[in-house]
Amino acid sequence: MVYLIYIIAGLGAGVVTGLAGLSAAVVITPMLVSLAGWESYDAVTVALASDVFASLLSAYTYYKNKNIDLKRGGLVSITAFLGTIVGSYCGYLFSQKSPDGLGYISMLTTIFLGFKFLLKPVTGGKDATSESVQSARKTALAMVLGCGIGWVCGFTGSGGGVLMLTVFTLVLGYNLKVAVGTSTMIMSLVALTGAVSHISMGAKIFPGPMLLVMGCCLLGAVMSARFANKCEIRRLNRIVGVVLMILGIVTIAIKL
Repeated sequence: MVYLIYIIAGLGAGVVTGLAGLSAAVVITPMLVSLAGWESYDAVTVALASDVFASLLSAYTYYKNKNIDLKRGGLVSITAFLGTIVGSYCGYLFSQKSPDGLGYISMLTTIFLGFKFLLKPVTGGKDATSESVQSARKTALAMVLGCGIGWVCGFTGSGGGVLMLTVFTLVLGYNLKVAVGTSTMIMSLVALTGAVSHISMGAKIFPGPMLLVMGCCLLGAVMSARFANKCEIRRLNRIVGVVLMILGIVTIAIKL
């Protein structure tokens, strides 16, 4: 039964990563904590490791469809990388005082994200080939926000993807598909940094479950990214919103 949980967690995480550029942790962390009895810091480690390849392959799919801004995405990646290192250490300290704390934070974040996509869908914006030039001020702001997002992702293992979406849609003005594509590119680096940091600080590694979750996450991400690049934007928002709300409510109910 527990291996079925690993499969569902991996596939679900891959789907939200490929569809909306969200961190795999919004699915993997609450499921492993609430349904499989994992400690939250170890669950976050698996989620971050899964995020690396799922986000990377999703980003490649968006890149082939010309839905990634490589220049500004690279700049934000640098500051996000630094923030993730600090956030991972803070998350380690927090997990020592509240072993289940990160899991509950991730569950609540999942529900919030579901409401966000349903009530305030991300529509409109420029594509990656837009001729308009972003101001240096906006790019600098995006880099500062990227550092904070990296901290959040390193601390909780989740939230980074949707916050990146906010930066690229509201600050830089891109449409949802470009925002998702650029977000997944950045999250692959952020997740790699976070996973290495967590492991170096003593997170427990369970090779079998980790490989199973990662493999399923990779499969879900590739399939959903292909679908997302052909999907109408409002429909994409509704699908992701409903899935996240149901997931968050169910995992919290089971845990309580």
